[in-house]
Amino acid sequence: MIPDGWFEHRRPGDREVLGYLRAEGDGFVAVDRLGRAVTGVVDWVEAEEALEARGLGWLADLWQLTDADGAVIRVRLVEVGPDRVVVTSDDFGAVDVPVRRYELPFPAPATLQPFMGDRGLIGGLGP
Repeated sequence: MIPDGWFEHRRPGDREVLGYLRAEGDGFVAVDRLGRAVTGVVDWVEAEEALEARGLGWLADLWQLTDADGAVIRVRLVEVGPDRVVVTSDDFGAVDVPVRRYELPFPAPATLQPFMGDRGLIGGLGP
């Protein structure tokens, strides 16, 4: 659920949600689709411009999720909404690989981070 004091910002043209503007003090903080700050406190227009410059392409990148046991799992985002974030274990582009689905709260927890491993390795996180 989008917290009180957050306002959706939609991309001009196709009206896709790029993120949110969070009221803070006398200004606003640009917040991405995962619920993470993109800027510090800025004016409304600067916050909008930051979200438009960031776009949505970064959502297609590889991600990593640290589970409760401390294992780091290579994942892909499959659903990002104002009430939850859903990721699946990376299937490496294969159609016959079983994947595990993880449902996370919104804003996404700090255990979900951009992928830090070697993209060229299966598993990619090394030994």
